[in-house]
Amino acid sequence: MIGEKLGHVFDRPLRGLAGWITVSPNSLTITGFLLTLAASTILMRDIFLGAVLILVSGAFDILDGVVARCNNKVTPFGAFLDSVLDRYSDAAMYLGLAVNLLNHQNTTGACLSVIALIGSLLISYTRARAEGLGWSCTIGLMERPERIIVLTLGALGGFIMPALWLLAVLTHLTAAQRVHHIWRLATNEKTGG
Repeated sequence: MIGEKLGHVFDRPLRGLAGWITVSPNSLTITGFLLTLAASTILMRDIFLGAVLILVSGAFDILDGVVARCNNKVTPFGAFLDSVLDRYSDAAMYLGLAVNLLNHQNTTGACLSVIALIGSLLISYTRARAEGLGWSCTIGLMERPERIIVLTLGALGGFIMPALWLLAVLTHLTAAQRVHHIWRLATNEKTGG
């Protein structure tokens, strides 16, 4: 939703900075991923500090695309690498959070974290599978920017349990939205509508 509405909103304000960056966009992607792994490790012990580092890694997630677009370095492999590392990042964050919650005997929170992780992966899978079949599938309430915002705001504000409940429900609702969207496209294509 946010990505679809705002698109490349950071391209213009960060164009000057992007021109100064000489490392490849893929290097920025990998750096952001490594920071997310570090954040996930910290999440196991300290939810607030882990969330702060997730925000820092998010800056690299924004910057890699801006640098690629502004410096004419967009490649299919770069987009593929970014998507794959985003999935690993999502898994690491949710699992780090689940470990923290289990360590504090919060089994419900740990289960919600895993349920939200599964929903996040299904959101990505439904889009990839749809696109592999030739359909566009970018609809839904909880794309990655929304999930990161909810998770970090919940962690920073001390509302991690409400955030996890929201993520656990809305990630699966988003996957269902995508399944319904593709079902409608497939039905219309079959009936010629």
